[in-house]
Amino acid sequence: MGRKKQENRKDNKSLNNISYIFIGLFIILIFNIFKFVMFDSDNIAINSYNPRIEELEKNIIRGKILDANGNVLAETMVDKDKPYRIYPYENIFCHVIGYSNLDKSGIEALVNYDLLKSNVNIIEKTVQSISKQKSVGDNVITTLDADLQKKAYELLGNRKGAVVAVEPSTGKILCMVSKPDYNPNYIESNYNDLRNDDANSPLINRAVMGLYPPGSTFKIVTALAYIRENPNWKDFNYICKGKDYFGQNTIHCYSNTWHGEENLEDAFKMSCNTAFANIGTSLDLVKYRDVANGLLFNSQIPYRGCKKSSFGLDSQSSIEKVAETAIGQGETLITPFHNALITSAVANGGILMKPYIIDHIENSKGKIITKNLPEFYTEFMSVDEADTIKEFMEKVVSEGTGKTSAVQGIQVAGKTGSAENEGEYPHAWYVGFAPSDNPQIAVSVIVENSGTSTRYAAPIARQLFELYINKHKME
Repeated sequence: MGRKKQENRKDNKSLNNISYIFIGLFIILIFNIFKFVMFDSDNIAINSYNPRIEELEKNIIRGKILDANGNVLAETMVDKDKPYRIYPYENIFCHVIGYSNLDKSGIEALVNYDLLKSNVNIIEKTVQSISKQKSVGDNVITTLDADLQKKAYELLGNRKGAVVAVEPSTGKILCMVSKPDYNPNYIESNYNDLRNDDANSPLINRAVMGLYPPGSTFKIVTALAYIRENPNWKDFNYICKGKDYFGQNTIHCYSNTWHGEENLEDAFKMSCNTAFANIGTSLDLVKYRDVANGLLFNSQIPYRGCKKSSFGLDSQSSIEKVAETAIGQGETLITPFHNALITSAVANGGILMKPYIIDHIENSKGKIITKNLPEFYTEFMSVDEADTIKEFMEKVVSEGTGKTSAVQGIQVAGKTGSAENEGEYPHAWYVGFAPSDNPQIAVSVIVENSGTSTRYAAPIARQLFELYINKHKME
């Protein structure tokens, strides 16, 4: 009898162990399903090696990609039953739209699955199936403005760099240009040459993948940190003598210019390096880092494929490193797209709207299938802080280093910057928005190895402001 009880206990223990194993496996299964739905499903859906995608590509003519005004940016033509993709604007949209063959890139990759879905009614699908006609995929309407994109492309000319424009109140991406570029109509035949061109890296979208020292555009971040840490910031006073010493380093103002006695606004509008190096070294480094992190440094930027910007200071950083960082040099790096987002938040009362580039998706008959709406992302700064930075940026354009970005009859807010590039000419930066009292457009411009912002980057922004604002006055 005792032996039988022992055997029953063993059997029960074995059953319990098996139950635990199955419960564990069930939990793992549920976790993986959750992970797929929340994080992986989109990546798998747009993966060109997904068998479902391969099947759709055989049976559906890929839909069009259009700008916000209905201009066709990409479409599929059929010649003797053989489909081929054409890009009417050739190089102008190459990075942001991308290409649909090979591994796919840009928007072509982002909405690959949507372009291969055909949301027509069941009768049309039945007729097409019986007649063995290919269905026509859905069309994707972007937030991009072809006129603005074309202008930005022309203004960059033959120089390397990037231009990004965003609508501050909504997060709509209005243009995204990167150079050097390529013609997506011939990507297949030229791909190997483009991929191996290390000197120019034409396949790289510098707007979201190019990491650069922010130069004096970073003084927006340093000024914000100082204002936040010092309620009496209006009492700031400094006498600039063209250079100052920080440990083993000497910080110079541009051309060793003596700016004389300055308050914080003066130092900002004249882009005084020595003043901002002193400001940086006065800050609590943990709080300084918190401000930068709050502006999405060292964080994932809310746009597919955008590289993380970096802010490297910590509580142990040397005075030399802090002084360099405060003026946007050293190890701090930022993408042009991220700089546009910071500028956009200043324009929008401190609020960053989630950036988006797809306005809506419609079927081949023009019926809207899905529509994206503006969405709050995060608060970069308070309204008061944003208003103060905006006033500083207005002074940059009206009285300081950004006069070449001024637009007649419109108040513009901006910040210039020159990012040192060891052994070469500095990169020219400009960030700004207009009209500053009712911002419609925020821009970020970088022109590589071109020297001063005043001569290259700021005038590009000015012409984009003029084009976009005048265009919307007429609408």
